[in-house]
Amino acid sequence: MTVTRLGSGGPWEQRYGYSRVVRAGDLAWTAGCTSTVDGRVTHVGDPAAQTAQALRIGLAALAEVGAEPGDVVRTRMYVTDRLYADEVGQAHNAVFGAVRPAATLVVVAALLDREHLVEVELEAYLGDR
Repeated sequence: MTVTRLGSGGPWEQRYGYSRVVRAGDLAWTAGCTSTVDGRVTHVGDPAAQTAQALRIGLAALAEVGAEPGDVVRTRMYVTDRLYADEVGQAHNAVFGAVRPAATLVVVAALLDREHLVEVELEAYLGDR
């Protein structure tokens, strides 16, 4: 089985020793994705926009290993306040409503950067591609 590990050049990947996306055979996973773009948090204070940005980053990473949005079978969303759940869920629905992956939404005390309100992880199944 071939394992592919790709980074995005994000500020924490080298420092903490992880890949943005890993594909092993017919499965692929992203690391936690936030709304960090070019080392800066975007959409500060807007959980829905942060979710949309994080999902775009995750889907772009999956695309690098051959996965499409329809291949996503599981998502995990971490939010820093339960009041964000509906906004985050609706942003998730805007991307995955037709796909309907298994999903988990968890409220956490904090994320690495205090401006991060949301972090997402994506898992994909690519079959025999």
